Amino acid sequence: MKALKHLNKYFLKYKTKLLLGIVITIIARVFSLIMPPMVNKSVKAVEVFLSSPEATTDDIKSTLLNYILIIIGAALLSGFFTFLMRQTIINVSRYIEADLKDEVFKHYQKLHLSFYKNNRTGDLMNRISEDVSQVRMYVGPALMYGIQTITLFACLIPLMFFKEPTLATYTLLPLPILSVLIYKISQIIHKRSTVVQEFLSKLSTFTQESFSGISVIKAYGIEQNVNEELSQLAEEGRTKSIDLAKVQAWFFPLMLLLIGISNLFVILIGGKRYIEGEIESVGLILEFIIYVNMLTWPVAIVGWLSSIVQRAEASQKRINEFLSVVPDILDKEDAIEKDLEGEIVFDKVSFTYPDTGIKALDEVSFTISKGQTLTVLGKTGAGKSTIIDLISRMYDVDSGVITIDGEPIQNIGLDSLRKAMGVVPQEAFLFSNSIAFNIGFGTKQATQESIEAVAKKAAVHQNIIEFNKGYDTILGERGITLSGGQKQRVSIARALIKDPKIFLFDDCLSAVDTETEEIILRNIKESSKDKTTLIVSHRVSSALNADKIIVLSEGKIEQQGTHNELLAKEGYYKSLYEAQSSSKEN
Repeated sequence: MKALKHLNKYFLKYKTKLLLGIVITIIARVFSLIMPPMVNKSVKAVEVFLSSPEATTDDIKSTLLNYILIIIGAALLSGFFTFLMRQTIINVSRYIEADLKDEVFKHYQKLHLSFYKNNRTGDLMNRISEDVSQVRMYVGPALMYGIQTITLFACLIPLMFFKEPTLATYTLLPLPILSVLIYKISQIIHKRSTVVQEFLSKLSTFTQESFSGISVIKAYGIEQNVNEELSQLAEEGRTKSIDLAKVQAWFFPLMLLLIGISNLFVILIGGKRYIEGEIESVGLILEFIIYVNMLTWPVAIVGWLSSIVQRAEASQKRINEFLSVVPDILDKEDAIEKDLEGEIVFDKVSFTYPDTGIKALDEVSFTISKGQTLTVLGKTGAGKSTIIDLISRMYDVDSGVITIDGEPIQNIGLDSLRKAMGVVPQEAFLFSNSIAFNIGFGTKQATQESIEAVAKKAAVHQNIIEFNKGYDTILGERGITLSGGQKQRVSIARALIKDPKIFLFDDCLSAVDTETEEIILRNIKESSKDKTTLIVSHRVSSALNADKIIVLSEGKIEQQGTHNELLAKEGYYKSLYEAQSSSKEN
């Protein structure tokens, strides 16, 4: 139960509704206890009628009618309050489920990139869906039926001892045995529930990756291999689930057996005491049989409740594992929130990726003044994209300082920092929504006119209007409906419509032909006047109009200067320019 302590804050949040639900539950159970004594009194009335020659048929009919009306009235009231009980406690469980999902999702959003590199999407999804659903069963049905059971035990057992202590003792004798069995079985269920939940994450991850990579699977013709692997996983999952079900299957048979023994005790001991004259009416035996049957569901539910609690505990423990992860990138308590202008300075910045141990930057220093354009060139793995990751603070530097407008980047609030930036990543990511939604995603003020205007600047407008539904075209997962170049251009349009102070383009024209690239670069130059722009690229064409150019090699600056300055000296830039110019001419 330790892991479930995390939910206490939600119980406090909804304490008024929960307390009301508890009161209603108690009232509903109290009304349900009216029926057994009425049955006893009805049998007694019949016995008196049969043994009394003075009693009339009308008298017994009137008496029985009164008892029947009381039983019906109590049943209706019990049913009404049971309905209210579900409307309070079950509704609260849905509120808590939504709150917990919000908490997990918000925490996911705060976590650093390394976390997502080390954890699979399927596992993340399973914890926020399947695991949270298991926890909801604890805060809803388990809580509701648990209160019902406790209330019934608290009212019924003392009542039974008050009515007939000897008969009550024999009737309740199997219950301690049942409690021990439940405890033992619950321990096994807890272990096997954890195994099942962990396996569901593994299965979710496999299916999610299979669907996302379906084009690769089809291209290599390995559908049969994937099907066989899924069949093996499904078989493994079936085995684990059956192992859990085998233990759970012991609950109800054991409980029904012990309840049946209790009924036998009532009939045997009660009948014997009635024959011996120690019980004055058969009605009391019937009353106790009803009591035992009223206890059947609560006693049986104990096992089910125990199973729910065990599964919820296992799920909440898995949720807590991620909630306990502290984000690497956090705002300082005195973080500065302001509008940024865009002057960026790297002062001997070094950085090593924590998950791979690869040193990406080694004492890199440069300055981009407000409104300037800097192009970063270099071979694959030179550290170009790392510069963008550090400016957008996806990672923090190991040593050195990055300042924006003269302020260390760690002192600037993340909200202010990222609002000032329009980032186009190397791998364009589009959502499964309309093209218009994807372009206007970065701003709340997007209109159809502004969306079309930036699409034209990104040279993708003509492609979009050729679709049957134009800008309302719904894209497949990760934008699979579009080509690589179209996805990149939609991502560029998304950054342009945000109209930020700082543009960060990470090799976002690699899938675009040279002619289209020139158009886009010209439009970007026009749109980025008075804005700081950093372009990472493999092509020299991206650097022709830049104010500064940096050439990286193995994390260090190999060359820097303007296009003409670098062209005038031997080195990587001049070699790349000549090679690409020659290729373009051919």
